[in-house]
Amino acid sequence: MQNQADTPTDDQIEALTRAWLEQAVIGLNLCPFAKAVHVKQQIRYRVTRATDWNTLGEHLDEELTLLAESDANNIDTTLLIIPLALEQFDEYTDFLDWAERILERAGLEGVLQIASFHPQYQFADAEPDDIENFSNRSPFPVLHLLRESSIDRAVAAYPDASAIFEKNMATLRDLGLSGWNMLPFVVTNKQP
Repeated sequence: MQNQADTPTDDQIEALTRAWLEQAVIGLNLCPFAKAVHVKQQIRYRVTRATDWNTLGEHLDEELTLLAESDANNIDTTLLIIPLALEQFDEYTDFLDWAERILERAGLEGVLQIASFHPQYQFADAEPDDIENFSNRSPFPVLHLLRESSIDRAVAAYPDASAIFEKNMATLRDLGLSGWNMLPFVVTNKQP
């Protein structure tokens, strides 16, 4: 876990997360649905300073409730950014199971869903350094809260949505690790 004093400010964390979204997710078209909500400013960014599961669970519950109760024209999706906890990917995946239970307990299963992004993201059948993992790698652990209705509309409007994953894998293989490392948000975030 990072020391709070060594952690960037909330504004810096949000800016780096926005840069990742703009340059990787939207810039490489890893999610063809992200650009519209970004341009319309319908993405809520919430940085949590939680360092333990209980507090993080409370913040997740707050954000799930806020998203469910908000007008989609104002907030269509939320990125809950976690700079001080869940640093190890295995702990993050364990927390995801608990996050799903929080979603169910809130009565929002089928209304909202949680997508996952992490700096060490690794697909089950991949090696740690496989470039394909980078489709879900973010500067900080992130819980992406999405409306099921928005996903349904986006998938219905997008031809062959089932091919997105394979297209992303091909894009990342073509880019390669050296290309990924040249993205401005990565260069900016490199430690001296």
